Amino acid sequence: MTVLPDDGLSLASEFPDAPHEQWQHLVAGVLRKSGKEVSGDAAEDALSTLLEDGITTRPLYTAHDTAPDAGLPGFAPFLRGDRAEGNTVGGWDVRQRHTVADGDAVLSDLENGVTSLWLGVGGNGIPVSSLAAVLENVYLDLAPVVLDAGDETPAAADRLLALYEERGVAAAAARGNLGADPLGFEARTGRPAYDLAAVAGLARRCADGYPGLRALTVDALPYHEAGGSTAQELGCALATGVAYLRGLTDAGLSVTDACGQLEFRYAATADQFLTIAKLRAARRLWARVAEACGAPEAGAQLQHAVTSPVMMTRRDPWVNMLRTTVATLAAGVGGASSVTVLPFDEALGLPDAFARRIARNTSTILIEESHLSRVIDPAGGSWYVERLTDELAHAAWEFFQGIERDGGQAAALRSGAVGARLAETWAARSAKLATRREPITGVSEFPHLDEKPLERAPAPEQPSGGLPRVRRDEAFEALRARSDAHLAATGARPRVYLAAIGPAAAHSARLAFAANLFRTGGIEPVTEGTFEESGAPEACLCSSDALYEEAAEATAAELRAAGAAHVLLAGRPGQYAGVDAYAFAGCDAVALLSTTLDRMGVS
Repeated sequence: MTVLPDDGLSLASEFPDAPHEQWQHLVAGVLRKSGKEVSGDAAEDALSTLLEDGITTRPLYTAHDTAPDAGLPGFAPFLRGDRAEGNTVGGWDVRQRHTVADGDAVLSDLENGVTSLWLGVGGNGIPVSSLAAVLENVYLDLAPVVLDAGDETPAAADRLLALYEERGVAAAAARGNLGADPLGFEARTGRPAYDLAAVAGLARRCADGYPGLRALTVDALPYHEAGGSTAQELGCALATGVAYLRGLTDAGLSVTDACGQLEFRYAATADQFLTIAKLRAARRLWARVAEACGAPEAGAQLQHAVTSPVMMTRRDPWVNMLRTTVATLAAGVGGASSVTVLPFDEALGLPDAFARRIARNTSTILIEESHLSRVIDPAGGSWYVERLTDELAHAAWEFFQGIERDGGQAAALRSGAVGARLAETWAARSAKLATRREPITGVSEFPHLDEKPLERAPAPEQPSGGLPRVRRDEAFEALRARSDAHLAATGARPRVYLAAIGPAAAHSARLAFAANLFRTGGIEPVTEGTFEESGAPEACLCSSDALYEEAAEATAAELRAAGAAHVLLAGRPGQYAGVDAYAFAGCDAVALLSTTLDRMGVS
């Protein structure tokens, strides 16, 4: 061993810690320059962000931000991973979803990086009778198969198990999940599917004869897709898992065997730290349930992460590649066992071969080139992540307890209690989206009106009738659809004239703001020439506050004399004669744009 000489340099540990108050004082000084007179805790609060579920993220975390001991990977409370080796051996399972009977597409995915299949079977998806044909060239002892068959789960499960026998696959080599999820189906459709007795029969068959095969999926996507918060998604998953544990143990399975039959499915979003904390908190929560049931060793939660359908946009869909990349990174760092990357054109219809290739390669790049899976729980030890994980776990546990007080997941779904809570959360988030405080790149920020839309074949219709399916872009998508219809009918988009007052230094910022705002509603901003030449029925003033005081009313009068039926102003609301409305940062953009289109006769 080489001994380094003493060079006389002081180590960092010899310096005294800077007190928290000193940092707050420096923050207050910076805020003072922007016109905010705050100090102490108020200065720190000014830089904090309120998340859903009553959680606040602060600008600075230190060793004083304590959280419970995270333990070791592969050991209770499994917060740091369900296995001691994590995903270091081969990376996470790359799971691709297929909903049509296309054996060539399935085989292409498996030959190019996909390691397991998630098949939408029954209903409008792959017919149960076509399951053998879809898997004809698949080595079933190598590629795990996960079913998602709704109320046709018993028939689909029987067919898959029969395929294993017909093709001579050893029972020990069969891996995957039969996908039974009656409560998830009820959440999707509003109607019961099959009772837990049938599920318990499948679980017993798997536990007794197929050690690598699980029977049940606890799918949290219906609650995420209905607009639920992260804690609500976790709480619903926990309540569903507990309901299945009760049903399976009542049918004679031990707690250990029952836990071993469950796989949990969560959404991974482009909020990377929240996704990381979600997956870590989910494992801790399930470990607590197993402990309370007397089987702490069975608390390792198998997790399947799916990039969020809610965040996918129909306009500028190429940006979805970036969203899913961040979400996949978060899922990997969070410790998901399997990850499904939805193709970037998922919201437009049936994904094409290029989109499926990009989806599977997203995981491959992160695993093989970025070496993301070589570190177990890379976020572990971060004061921020550990604190966020702890706070999220507590919020989810509180929501779970509320469901239990309502009689459990089934009762809470049927009474409408779950749906009402999710709807309330989505209403609050919709307000943030409408005011663009939660921006959507390519939709509510930097939209491209002249983009050529992608054409895709229609995808199979998804089950409906229960909880709604929401998307972040839906309000702006409705506005853009109105504009598209107007373009198709008249050959031109609705227009607004942006009247710049004064030199560029005075109006450029608000001119850019207004142009971006109107484009989000499909309204084409015109900045060249005169109002008469623009062909626009309305105008919007753009300048500085100082110049508004001098010239806003006179300019508005000139525009009205030139034929402007309505005059807006880009800036803070004021009292200017001739100005009908104001467009400013934080205004309800959806309401403003919808009203503008109404006045223009764009239906």
